[in-house]
Amino acid sequence: MFAVEGLIKIYHTGELEIHALAGVDLALYESELAVLLGPSGSGKSTLLNILGGLDTATAGSAHFRGSEITAMSERELTRYRRDHVGFVFQFYNLIPSLSARENVSLVTEISPNPMKPDEALGLVGLGHRLDHFPAQLSGGEQQRVAIARAIAKRPEVLLCDEPTGALDSKTGVQVLEALTSVNEELGTTTAVITHNVAIADIAHRVFYFGDGKIVRTKINKRRVAPSKVQW
Repeated sequence: MFAVEGLIKIYHTGELEIHALAGVDLALYESELAVLLGPSGSGKSTLLNILGGLDTATAGSAHFRGSEITAMSERELTRYRRDHVGFVFQFYNLIPSLSARENVSLVTEISPNPMKPDEALGLVGLGHRLDHFPAQLSGGEQQRVAIARAIAKRPEVLLCDEPTGALDSKTGVQVLEALTSVNEELGTTTAVITHNVAIADIAHRVFYFGDGKIVRTKINKRRVAPSKVQW
């Protein structure tokens, strides 16, 4: 699904150079659930933003199904994000004046082959909360609405940046269950950023980040169900 070679990202702040990525090599496979694990500032979010077409690289290459993301124009990146990628962030970014169904409909109205909002919300266990507004939902439920919004356009890739970072353990488990369900039922290639070591056990593979590089990779021969995660 993704092939990354020698990816470098340097940010300039005045005369200071910040090396967010220092030569990352990575492959992500179809229907894989991968966890990117590491402390803040280790390069995880920068990599995810480049894979999602939200940021550009300084050097190196990133390919999606053979197409080079790092060589795309702004117009091509917009089309790539719209047609292929779903995003889930730590904060839900729901529109307060719209119901759960209406928040998901914002995506389905501009997608070429969307699922119905009710179907997407049902996949994350919110079929009974379709007409509730964000203020009427718990934090975990709001995050699951955000996941439903991301998957409603049937993306090939789901990129999640600290999706449980603002949640307690109980609601965090509910969000992880929604993500693993989407991965298993829809076959969506899923990458989850976290600094919570325990979450790594739900993944097929874990990439450990440090100082802008992948320092270690682990294959989980036996994945742990979200309900078994020791927070």
